[in-house]
Amino acid sequence: MALAFIAVILGLAMLVWSADRFVEGSAATARHFGMPPLLIGMVVVGFGTSAPEMVVSALAAWQGKSGIALGNAYGSNITNIALILGVTALISPIAVHSQVLRKELPILTVVTALAAWQLSDGVITRADAALLLAVFAGLMAWTIWQGLRQQNDALGSEIEQELAAHAMPVRRAVFCLALGLILLIISSRILVWGAVEIAEGLGVSDLIIGLTVVAVGTSLPELASSIIAARRGEHDIALGNILGSNLFNTLAVVGVAAAIQPLSVGAEVLDRDMLVMAALTLSLFAIGYGWRQSGGRISRSKGGLLLAAYLAYTAYLINTVWAG
Repeated sequence: MALAFIAVILGLAMLVWSADRFVEGSAATARHFGMPPLLIGMVVVGFGTSAPEMVVSALAAWQGKSGIALGNAYGSNITNIALILGVTALISPIAVHSQVLRKELPILTVVTALAAWQLSDGVITRADAALLLAVFAGLMAWTIWQGLRQQNDALGSEIEQELAAHAMPVRRAVFCLALGLILLIISSRILVWGAVEIAEGLGVSDLIIGLTVVAVGTSLPELASSIIAARRGEHDIALGNILGSNLFNTLAVVGVAAAIQPLSVGAEVLDRDMLVMAALTLSLFAIGYGWRQSGGRISRSKGGLLLAAYLAYTAYLINTVWAG
């Protein structure tokens, strides 16, 4: 058991470090090949910060661990909204300027409803996976098209400044990209092994471990980037990280995992976890509509409410383990 805990800690540390190297290397490489800064922000950085969730869930599905695959994806969504957005707003109230982000809120709500519908029959099939990935591809194409039409989008200028501040030669960029990807895979294998061993040792389902330890660990890149962005006043990036990551997790992460192997779904996923995820998404949607009346800010009080919701959910999960 001690070795399993060490494996989880080591795996998470390697996962966060390798994801950071992967994002740096891929963004710099894309810039060397002439990709526009806005496109780098939307596609490269967006994919990179969600790479831990993708690799961990894909590996878990390949090993037949549906609980970790789903728990990681949906647990990361809950963590992103309740914990990360809550903590970020407490540190610095989040202002919202970009029209693109406002459009993403109703889309996220519809995508969450689609995910809930797919869970209703107790399995996410390869046909479900194909639908999720098709929706994801369509959304990516639409988002890129919308973004490129707006020449003065805040995200593009912020990414351009970030790339200029951390410029690197093309060989180093490619090396960082390759190193980050290799270590992502290795650290994910270590993390999944440790998580499964802990679940078996404690006598709990791997779903619970996926929803808590694994989900929080794979969401650490979003936590770090959102806090840093908010403290710098880069509010579009702070909120965009969260909204984009949730869309990516629900569509791409679950889609790829189910394409590798259909995912069996316990009743508690729909009745408990999806219900919490949907409620948090709807609360974010409600906050989004309230931005116009509240001066375009997610206040510290709203951040505190989101954080309290996360603590209550986590306490409930722990209680179900003890009660069992």
